[in-house]
Amino acid sequence: MGTTTHIDLTPIPPGQVTLTDRRTQRSWTVDLAPFHLGTLPVTQEQYAQVTGERPSTTAQGNDHLPVETVSWRDAVLFCNSLSRQEELTPAYDVDADGEVVVREPSCDGYRLPTEAEWEYACRAGTSGPRYGPLDDIAWHRGNSEERPHEPGARLPNPWGLHDMLGNVWEWCWDLYDPEVYGTYRVLRGGGWFDEHWSCRASVRRRSHPTFRVDDVGFRVARSAAG
Repeated sequence: MGTTTHIDLTPIPPGQVTLTDRRTQRSWTVDLAPFHLGTLPVTQEQYAQVTGERPSTTAQGNDHLPVETVSWRDAVLFCNSLSRQEELTPAYDVDADGEVVVREPSCDGYRLPTEAEWEYACRAGTSGPRYGPLDDIAWHRGNSEERPHEPGARLPNPWGLHDMLGNVWEWCWDLYDPEVYGTYRVLRGGGWFDEHWSCRASVRRRSHPTFRVDDVGFRVARSAAG
């Protein structure tokens, strides 16, 4: 845990994105300030360096695979720990019971991307369901041999981000639909076990913030300075 953890971040320009929910037929537009997003999902090695834990169930001794079997809450705590490691202000405030997590919007520390940030960065100025041919950009059920792969092996999107689709689903900050699903949080991107129709920029999935499974991981974000 004394090892310095390096995570590559890609600068994302300001802009606007329109999100849609097929279940409710709702659309909404979000204006976004510039931010930074992990070029790759967090790996097992990075997660172990920060937390001292190796939760992944598909590792097979490969520290360079994306971390998985991590909950939304695990991802939030990782962000805070990495922020403290780099002497940055943690993005989240967890109450004494560990039950309530509050976003601190003015911090300079690591955090989960919002759902709007995630889709905007995934699209990278493109307008179709994907930023390239699926087999070229993503590990999915049709080409993954039903296992995760080292991030970065597929082609990046136009902004240089790898594995935004496929490989592992990624936790976002947002509540999915609190009136219907309570504390359930948003997952994006599709995973190595998903059919091609789940690996699209607009697809939304939800799960309880303590849920862990072997095709769900995350990548980190930071707000831009100033």
